[in-house]
Amino acid sequence: LVMNSWKKLGLIAVLLIGGSLLIFSVQEPPNETTTKKKIYNDYRIYALPLPEVMDFAGEPVPLDKPDIRERMDRELLVNAYWQSNGLLVFKRANKFMQVIEPLLKKHNLPDDFKYLAIAESGLLDARSPAGAVGFWQFMPATAKEYGLEVNNFVDERYNLELTTEAAAKYLISAKEHFGNWTLAAAAYNAGRAGVGRQIVRQKTENNYYDLLLNQETSRYMFRILAFKEIMSNPKAYGFHFNDADLY
Repeated sequence: LVMNSWKKLGLIAVLLIGGSLLIFSVQEPPNETTTKKKIYNDYRIYALPLPEVMDFAGEPVPLDKPDIRERMDRELLVNAYWQSNGLLVFKRANKFMQVIEPLLKKHNLPDDFKYLAIAESGLLDARSPAGAVGFWQFMPATAKEYGLEVNNFVDERYNLELTTEAAAKYLISAKEHFGNWTLAAAAYNAGRAGVGRQIVRQKTENNYYDLLLNQETSRYMFRILAFKEIMSNPKAYGFHFNDADLY
């Protein structure tokens, strides 16, 4: 009788232990993989609709052409989803556009060229590997050509007022040469001679969007246009800030 009781108790214990193990196996805590999956599911990346109409300095962008749409789409996505850089540009623009915009207006240059300065340097006194310097990224020879002092003791490429005036003069001269503002902007990146050679070589009319250019210059105008679109409609692209957040 005692042995039977012990057998019953042992059977009950086995059942209880087995049931507990079953519960633990079914209700085990989420591991790292399941946690990551939840995080990934919560973070959503959306395709961005392109505007129906875009222009640079009043000159239309031919978005009806599939390759132009793809190139524009690329730069809009890259710059809209580079959120940290975008927010810093908004912060800096609040300070530096107070200097740039009146000087562009003084030279009757379209306001859209302020986005060229953003594309060039992100509104930083940057120095490129090729030796271009400042907000407007002047090379030494071009800076001297447009009246800036550059030597071992002085480098006026770091002077925002003087370089904005010099950039305006360069762009006006390029527009007179090519006949439109879009090619003038492209020439700011590749040089008047560089763009001119490609127009002659490819036997095209003076149209930036018809030219096959190096990778940097072929993306250049679309990058400027992306900054224009995002900075003109910050909330539409997810950028939220107060005046107190700006520099």
